[in-house]
Amino acid sequence: MQLVYFAWVRERIGTGSEPYDGPAQTVAELVAELRAREPRYDLVFSDLTSLRVAVDQELVDFDAPLSNAQEVAFFPPMTGG
Repeated sequence: MQLVYFAWVRERIGTGSEPYDGPAQTVAELVAELRAREPRYDLVFSDLTSLRVAVDQELVDFDAPLSNAQEVAFFPPMTGG
C-alpha cells in the first residue's frame, strides 16, 4: 500500500509518499505504528482532529479497515471559499 501525505503533513514528515507493508488492520493501527517510528511522525499524528484521512480516495474515519487498500492519504481539513 502507498501512504500519501499532503500540505503541512508532507512538509513535517519530509516526503510526499512512501510504501507501507505492515500488519495494521485499521487506519488507527496504522497511525499508531507511524507514531512509534520517530518523533516527526509522532508530532504529525498527535492530534487527529487536525487531520483527515482517505482510503483509496474515499474519505473515512480513523477506525476504517485497511483490507485490500492500495492507498491511504493524510491531509489537513479543507475549507471552501
